[in-house]
Amino acid sequence: MPAPQATGAAAKAAEKQEVKGYFETTGFERWNRIYSDSEAVNKVQRNIRIGHQKTVDEVLAWVQESGDLDRRSFCDAGCGVGSLAIPLALAGAGSVAASDLSEAMVAEARRRATAVGIGPDRLQFSAGDLEGLQGRYDTVICLDVFIHYPQPAAEEMVRHLAAMADRRLIVSFAPFTPLLALLKGIGQLFPGPSRTTRAYTLREEGIVRAAMGAGFNPLRRTLQQAPFYYSRVIEFGRRQAR
Repeated sequence: MPAPQATGAAAKAAEKQEVKGYFETTGFERWNRIYSDSEAVNKVQRNIRIGHQKTVDEVLAWVQESGDLDRRSFCDAGCGVGSLAIPLALAGAGSVAASDLSEAMVAEARRRATAVGIGPDRLQFSAGDLEGLQGRYDTVICLDVFIHYPQPAAEEMVRHLAAMADRRLIVSFAPFTPLLALLKGIGQLFPGPSRTTRAYTLREEGIVRAAMGAGFNPLRRTLQQAPFYYSRVIEFGRRQAR
């Protein structure tokens, strides 16, 4: 009989492969349309587009407040088609490293960056899972990716990303609430063709506890929402040594 830990690892690997396969095929086509100006989207997808853009705009505003972007390095973990990484580079970030599990997403993000004149000297793309990310950055950002992670795995990922951040960590996730739990239970959180992989809501206290255990304190948070889109965004800052 296989050990529970081995069984859990196998299940985790299978789910990751399922997500990767989805975003290389049907998922890529669907989400590439959502994160674009295409009119070939339904009402649910349009609202997800609006909500995601609100999250991106909020984070861009936060990181630009200090006015020293050109001296900061950024990691966009789970970059998708470049919705954050590209405007971050255009805003004058010192360097941006962007990565996504889907090679198709990365190829599209690179195409979009080239189309607006951003070269690899300012924005570097790579394909790979979050667990494999390495390096040190001033700021690590992970937006709307934890929807694919159950609570324990999401908390583990917060600790991993925090270890890469020198000063700031920004994450977003679908927060657990009784209403969202009900909607998820009856299939209305991401209904119909908008949902093909599992969608997880997360308990905020667990995410905060993981970040604090890794040496970060929450600085601010916001809730971005549109119909069928709910995203808690939290900025963490590294605690200073006394």
